Amino acid sequence: MTTSATLSLTQELISRMSVTPTDGGCQDLIAARLERAGFSIERLRFGVVDNLWALRGNAAPVLCFAGHTDVVPTGPLEEWQADPFKPEIRDGLLYGRGAADMKSGLAAMVTATEAYIAQGGGQRGSIAFLITSDEEGPSIDGTKRVVETLRARGQGIDWCVVGEPSSEHETGDTLKIGRRGSLSGRLTVHGVQGHIAYPQRAENPVHAFAPALAELAGRNWDEGNQHFQPTSFQVSNLNAGTGAPNVIPGELKARFNLRYAPVQTVVGLKRSVEEVLDRHRVRYTLDWFHSGEPFYTRPGKLVAEVSDAVNKVSGRTPQLSTGGGTSDGRFIAVMGAEVVELGVPSPSIHKVNEHVRVADIDALHAMYLQTLKNLLG
Repeated sequence: MTTSATLSLTQELISRMSVTPTDGGCQDLIAARLERAGFSIERLRFGVVDNLWALRGNAAPVLCFAGHTDVVPTGPLEEWQADPFKPEIRDGLLYGRGAADMKSGLAAMVTATEAYIAQGGGQRGSIAFLITSDEEGPSIDGTKRVVETLRARGQGIDWCVVGEPSSEHETGDTLKIGRRGSLSGRLTVHGVQGHIAYPQRAENPVHAFAPALAELAGRNWDEGNQHFQPTSFQVSNLNAGTGAPNVIPGELKARFNLRYAPVQTVVGLKRSVEEVLDRHRVRYTLDWFHSGEPFYTRPGKLVAEVSDAVNKVSGRTPQLSTGGGTSDGRFIAVMGAEVVELGVPSPSIHKVNEHVRVADIDALHAMYLQTLKNLLG
């Protein structure tokens, strides 16, 4: 079987170790190819984060492909069937860290654009690429900072296709048209350390927090709305104790997250959490971190044309969804752009032995190419 250009580029990208926020030379590879295709290349480095803005054309409408070169850590290497940064194909599956999230998406964007231009496209509007190495990390000096820079200079984006692994089982079965917001808290519950045999001389922060946690975890925050799942509260980390079996801990530390629907506000969510803690007389310090507002792209030109592209390639109509985690689409949406996410299936992302079907990679290339034709002619 002949290796497609998209598969080959995916393998090249996987072989560049780029654990967040390291780019590992991925953007150099992408920039070189885009420059040969007639793009102007701009490097935007903020702190330790590498970002790439590439633009071909100077007229509206602007269609932007967006994605990230950074990947999550590998996890235990002994559990991988092969080196995670040496891509390997077995039984029609491409294995490697970033195979699904999202180096196959990046490769498909690039090769689809190359094919579109080679076929005579690119005479109408503009094509842009916004690539970061900070999506899997704090997401502070990546797409968010690039968007701030673009807005300051008056650069607009009309349509954006994010290459996140949005599909469930086969490429194109799901099209993400929005995401819930994300609000996190870092909580310290203050107690008094003491001997476990003399509880009257101590104050156990675990006991103090437990009733409040039960209420927060069991709360029905809202019903969501017709487009969004209900708001959810989840604890990600919980720690207390010295390790000794006879010591009452002096403090408890917890990290939690609220994925919230647009029916909520950040101010309201903070107030609700703090009200529960106060009512249960918890002594605490709480730091808040807001990483993104919810966004939603109403079905319009972009959703219709991307859905049509999926249908022409696969014969299926994608399900429109706002489920899942956050993506950098939340930063691009504030520019007024219509934003969708279309990528390969997501079941193996962030796992040991991450993989993607080779057929899904080539299908994504075809969908991106048809999207370019549908939107820009």
